[in-house]
Amino acid sequence: MSQERAFPDVPLRPPDLVMRLERLGSAHQTRLSFLRALLRRFRIERWQVTRERFDIDERGVGVAVYAVKIGERLYSLIAFGHQIPPEKRTDRVIAEEWDATFVLHDGMPDRAAVERLKANVPLQEAGRYLASEIVLARANRSVRLFDHVVAALAEGRQPDASLVETIGYLMRTTAVYGNGKFGLADRELIRDRAEFANPFRAEMLTVYLIRLFTVDLVEHLAWLRGGASAALLDRALRRRFGIGNSTGLGMAPFLVRHPALLDRWVSAREAALARARSRDRAKPGCANLFRGLLGKSQRLVGEWMSDDPEQLRRIAELSRDLRKLETFASDALLSEFRPFDLIYRFAEANLSAEGQEYCVTLIIEVNGDLVDDLAEEMAVEEGESFRIDGTMRCADLLRMIRAGYGWALRFDFSHPAAQARFWYASEEKLEPRLGERFEEPGMEREQPLAVARDIAAMVRALLQERPDARLAAFLLDHPEHRHTARRIQIAASRAYSEIRDNLIDASMRPIDILRFKLAFFGAMRFDPRSDRWVRITLFQGSPFPDELDSGDWDLWPFAA
Repeated sequence: MSQERAFPDVPLRPPDLVMRLERLGSAHQTRLSFLRALLRRFRIERWQVTRERFDIDERGVGVAVYAVKIGERLYSLIAFGHQIPPEKRTDRVIAEEWDATFVLHDGMPDRAAVERLKANVPLQEAGRYLASEIVLARANRSVRLFDHVVAALAEGRQPDASLVETIGYLMRTTAVYGNGKFGLADRELIRDRAEFANPFRAEMLTVYLIRLFTVDLVEHLAWLRGGASAALLDRALRRRFGIGNSTGLGMAPFLVRHPALLDRWVSAREAALARARSRDRAKPGCANLFRGLLGKSQRLVGEWMSDDPEQLRRIAELSRDLRKLETFASDALLSEFRPFDLIYRFAEANLSAEGQEYCVTLIIEVNGDLVDDLAEEMAVEEGESFRIDGTMRCADLLRMIRAGYGWALRFDFSHPAAQARFWYASEEKLEPRLGERFEEPGMEREQPLAVARDIAAMVRALLQERPDARLAAFLLDHPEHRHTARRIQIAASRAYSEIRDNLIDASMRPIDILRFKLAFFGAMRFDPRSDRWVRITLFQGSPFPDELDSGDWDLWPFAA
């Protein structure tokens, strides 16, 4: 291990900067993102994908099976195609029918297993599943592009490249479930498998295979319609099809409920940035690479479409920021001592939060040799931090709060706007929802996600206790504070474990939390549809399984 990697002497960015909602809502994918780490492992270990079955008719109805061989293990994606009326096609969680439904299965299913899954997977949440099912998903067509591509290929020509680029996907997933939900395999069953040890690897593999199914499907339907005169997708154009995704409030509470995991993700990214900033000299060719990525990024940002006024403002601001960065990050600057530290300091002083976080992405990108190992360290054993140390004195816990939670004590919760919302789970779908406290019923079912308010309440209660009283005795009398005590003790050793804002404030934008998590997945082209749900693109530009061995695809997110 190089000295630069082992001993970065540029400090990590402070949590008070990194963990604010505005900053989280400006996050971009990096080379540590889950889907990029998945594809690197895919290539290095030479995973093999084969299409085992493709019984799909001209309506898109039927069954397809893809096998993935990973060392001695075998997984399979079983895809079910459906025909649904247009009025049933919705991205909302209340949907009950979809154009396609999927399951990632442990092993290769026999005919009886496929029939069992055929009866359950199209029902999604209402189905019944075994521990042999790892991930459940569903998707809807992007009808305009899907139909255009099938028609063009059937006539023997390529689809309109500009339309492909504008939309970016043939189907978008509306849910990708794992980790034991609805009876699927619990995380405990797969976490010791190297290929799935890091977070959301099974889900990202599922989405990657769904993407393969979508391009196979349009080529197949075109062949059924056009026969021998039908065309296949041009290879370069084929890679421009990603997978869309519609994500709403259901994803937001995850980061609050998993503070130790949140800290691990952010610590890895911040360590990567610190390592790169500590590098004394850029590697040979790095100046050209960095400046080349800046140019490509400007083209990509120019193609980033959205109907959301706030997002359009951010895109325009990011475009300006990239031009400023290109002017500053000259070849001469990149040959100076600690060039990436200079670049980051410039960004922090001169660019918007969106521009600063994109700069972080670029700095990490060109220093893969220093940082890629961190992508394999994103998991954490959360059970180790679950036990509360009841021997702690109340005075010590108060000191811990004042040291790490000053941000939580600045809010005035006597003001209605400071607690205008409440989080709850919907009865029908068991999905997280956000209610208006003073306008809607259901406040009695509030979930413990108002971290700042709960910290303030615990401080008030602790001030009524003897300083030398033990926490265990305090919690016996005040069990409502157990979850807060646990968070405080976790945060004492995990600086990035908390979102440092009021999550029930009237001005809170849940989409900032969604974007932050999706950036760690590897999402691109964020397109908010409101402040509560967003459309994104995954894997756009990435190589397909049969291409991974044929070239250097490391920079595929910047393909333009």
